[in-house]
Amino acid sequence: MTSTSGSSRPERAFRNRLNNLSNTDWIKFQKSWFVHNPPRRKEQVLRHPAKFPETLAQLFVEFFTKRGQTVLDPMVGTGSTLIACLRSGRNGVGIEINPEYAELATRLIQEEQDSLGAAVSGLSVQVLRGDAAELGRMRLPTFDYVLTSPPYWNMLRAKGFKTQAGRRADPDLDLTYSDDPADLGNIADYEEFLERLVGVYVSLRPLLRPRAYLTIIVKNVKKGGKIYPLAWDLARRLAEAYTLKDERIWVQDDIPLAPYGIGSAWVSNTFHHYCLQFRHEPG
Repeated sequence: MTSTSGSSRPERAFRNRLNNLSNTDWIKFQKSWFVHNPPRRKEQVLRHPAKFPETLAQLFVEFFTKRGQTVLDPMVGTGSTLIACLRSGRNGVGIEINPEYAELATRLIQEEQDSLGAAVSGLSVQVLRGDAAELGRMRLPTFDYVLTSPPYWNMLRAKGFKTQAGRRADPDLDLTYSDDPADLGNIADYEEFLERLVGVYVSLRPLLRPRAYLTIIVKNVKKGGKIYPLAWDLARRLAEAYTLKDERIWVQDDIPLAPYGIGSAWVSNTFHHYCLQFRHEPG
């Protein structure tokens, strides 16, 4: 680059402030939709009725953080986000309300640490048993990124999920997250559920460093013959506390089609989720 005075100055060296990815991998992630069919679940985690895939979590962790930074998942389930942190060289904290899932996540994380050995030496990854609605009472550090996927309202208890019960006839496989009344997946009223879920995510703001990102992976839900726009409602409501930056659409194309409403009504097979990206802007 040449200045107006005729003298030349070197171009500023490129610096990736967000992650450790190559330019090629960065550009691949910028596609607004992507297909991700997770590998078959391990037997230990089959009991969880809606497990979040570690392979998917790793894609987001590696894009929105650098090695050595710290990630929070306030609804960590069986620990997918934290396992992704270990595989990516990040620190992580997960909050889980169900004590059995918290225990299982801790065990799976220890197995992953043993498997990775020296590669994860010095990393801190832990599961805390607790309610995400009470994060303000926990002594938590500042985080560089939040990645989470909430309950899709109380859909695991909905009438239409009888097919889920049929597929999970084994008594060792859970059909719902828990029976805890504090569990957001047990709230029957949609507006109450939405209000409490938004409250959890807004309460994360003081824990996020300025300009850090929050990713919520969520789906609109169908119940009683209508759609409840959970993803869109979250985007609208949380845009009052964070800057809504973008969305990516996660597509699963390996799920068999079901003949919902055939011959009488339009009912889609929904094989996509919204990955909503928010940023904590200073000020």
